[in-house]
Amino acid sequence: MYIPKAFRVTDHDEIFSFVEENAFGQLVSTVEGRISSTHMPFLLSDDKQKIFGHFAKQNPQYSELDNQEALVTFLGRMITFRRLGTTPRVCQPAFIKQYTFMAYAVSSTIRKAVVENLTTKYESAMKNPWEPSYDPSLLGAIVCVEISITEIQCKYKLSQNRPAADKERVIAQLAGRGSISMADAMRKI
Repeated sequence: MYIPKAFRVTDHDEIFSFVEENAFGQLVSTVEGRISSTHMPFLLSDDKQKIFGHFAKQNPQYSELDNQEALVTFLGRMITFRRLGTTPRVCQPAFIKQYTFMAYAVSSTIRKAVVENLTTKYESAMKNPWEPSYDPSLLGAIVCVEISITEIQCKYKLSQNRPAADKERVIAQLAGRGSISMADAMRKI
């Protein structure tokens, strides 16, 4: 990934925090020599050395994923120039994350645990969280993926290379329209 120096993020705590908050990602690998992609939710391991996800067993990406180098990307929000009332020379705030992993399919012994952990993560914030009861035949139709992190690349493009006045104006516009998390992220950088 091309990362200009002004936009490079190297703080692993910041990167992993972003992954946990924006864990719906894209797994990219090759299938029969062609690039293949699957969008799915991921879980970061407690030791931050692996991520876990699951997809349909019928997905052709599963058949060739074992020990293949794969790419997983996590994207935050993109704010367009027009929505901010600016020109491209002034601001293009965006979060973009990219990771390279060695990926392999995981045995069914952790399949239910991954599904339960994903359900807990995404349902716990809901007013009436779903209480899952898993049909064994449905669990058999999915596969879990364990991905060992071998490289992390991270870019925040949040007007770091712009004059302070431009950046402050964009922060005020974001905050004014309710994009508080993006405005806060720009303040931190």
